[in-house]
Amino acid sequence: MSKDSAKSNILLIQENKKARFDYTIVDVYEAGLMLIGSEVKSLRNKDIQLKDAYISFRGDEAFLQNAHIAEYKASSYNNHAPERLRKLLLNRSELDEINGALREKGYSCVPLKVYFKNGRAKVEIALVKGKKTHDKREAIKKRDVSDQLRATMRRSR
Repeated sequence: MSKDSAKSNILLIQENKKARFDYTIVDVYEAGLMLIGSEVKSLRNKDIQLKDAYISFRGDEAFLQNAHIAEYKASSYNNHAPERLRKLLLNRSELDEINGALREKGYSCVPLKVYFKNGRAKVEIALVKGKKTHDKREAIKKRDVSDQLRATMRRSR
């Protein structure tokens, strides 16, 4: 993110850590999220699941699919469907760029984070390429080595 976004008021709601493990991130975009009232209230309670979520295109518009936003318990009869399609708000050039990349072999688009930025719901989406099993094992080894190194440094102090 740029320096301007570091100064703005950001409240992280949910991060998709599994996506960073399963995929190699090629490019990252910030998109607005078109929500209804009860969904916003559920997000403020951090009632969202991004585990199996992905970005799909219908025509020339992008949608967040399979993101589970729990029903807001205090809402009335007009509550939302937990896994409905939610439109993403992006510039036309970004939409064309992502849609073109998705047509290439091996690329996918997944959400990385959902957060509030200056009171507006945003989702950080990434253009990703799937990792092979040996790449995942390598990532686990690197993480274990860095954890051991950190523990050794802590003990030596």
